[in-house]
Amino acid sequence: MSPNLSTRYLGLHLANPVVPGASPLTGNLDQVRRLEDAGAAAIVMHSLFEEQIELENRTHDSIGMHGESSFEAASYLPRPHEFVLGPDAYLERIAALKHALGIPVIASLNGHTDSGWLSHARLIEQAGADALELNVYVVAHDPQLTSLDVEDALVRMVEHVVRETRLPVAVKLSPYWTSLTHLARRLVAAGARGLVLFNRFYQPDIDPERLDVALRLRHSDSQALLLRLRWLALLSGRVEGSLAASGGVHTGLDALKAVMAGAHGVQLVSSLLQRGPEHIAQVRSELERWLEEHEYDSLAQAHGSMDLARSPDPESYERGNYIRILQGYSRERV
Repeated sequence: MSPNLSTRYLGLHLANPVVPGASPLTGNLDQVRRLEDAGAAAIVMHSLFEEQIELENRTHDSIGMHGESSFEAASYLPRPHEFVLGPDAYLERIAALKHALGIPVIASLNGHTDSGWLSHARLIEQAGADALELNVYVVAHDPQLTSLDVEDALVRMVEHVVRETRLPVAVKLSPYWTSLTHLARRLVAAGARGLVLFNRFYQPDIDPERLDVALRLRHSDSQALLLRLRWLALLSGRVEGSLAASGGVHTGLDALKAVMAGAHGVQLVSSLLQRGPEHIAQVRSELERWLEEHEYDSLAQAHGSMDLARSPDPESYERGNYIRILQGYSRERV
C-alpha cells in the first residue's frame, strides 16, 4: 500500500503537501486545471496588491493625476490596466476557480500598510475562497522607524485582517526580522493560523550604461531551501499553527526535507514556471517513493522528525553549523 501523503494546512485537509504558490500560473484557469490534474493539493492564487485596490478606489480622473504625480508613480508602479486582474475581476476569478476545481483555493493579498485595503479580505471570503495568504512585503528604509515599529505595524495588519474575515489567514514573511521566533508568536497571538517561509525580495540591479535601475527575475533553486529548513526547524513545535515552505522546493526530496523540518505544506513556484504544471506529479511521485522505500506508512511519520526538538544535532540549527563549517574549511586549506 502506498504511503498516506495527506496533511492538514490552515485547518484544511490536503491530499498531499504540494501546493503551487502565488504566481502567473495560478492566474490562468487552464493552467490551474493542469495543476490540479497533476496532483496539486490546493492552489494559492496570484496576489492582489494593495496598490491595485487603492487605485481602484480612486476616480478615473484622480488615477490619471496620480500616475503623473511623481517619478516613482510614473515609472515604477503599473497602471491599472497593466495588473493581471483588477480587484473586481479577482473576486470573479475566485468564484470561477471554486466552480471549476475540487481542491481548496487560497487567495493572496500583498501589501505593506495597515489601512482600508485590508477590508477586501471580507469580499474575498464572500467570493468563496477557502483561506487567505497575507503576503507582507515591507522594505523598512525610513530611519525614523525602529524594528519594533515595523513589527507592530505587521501585527496590526494581521489583527485587521482577522477582524474582517473568518477565513484562516496565513502570513507570508521575509526572513529579515530581528527576532523571527518572537514575531511568529505575536502573529499567531494576533490570529494568524499559519506562517509561510519565506517571501522573496526581488532585488533591483543597476545598469551603469543606461544609468537606470534594472528589474530582473531570477528563479530559485534547491539551494534557496536551506534558509527555509533552518527556520522551519526552529519554529516547528514552538509556534502554534501551520507552517509552509516557499522557495527552493524543486524535487520530491526538497519537499521531504521541508516536511521533516516541520512544514505542513510546500509551495512550488520557480520549478513550475521552469518545467510546467506537470512537474507536480514528479515531485509527488519522488516524495511517495522515498517514503515507501524507507518504510514510512504516512507523511505524518516524517513530519517534524528533524526539527529543533527532535534533531540528533540541534546545535546545527543555531551556531554549531556555522562554527563547524568555518573551522573545517580552515583545516582543509592549511
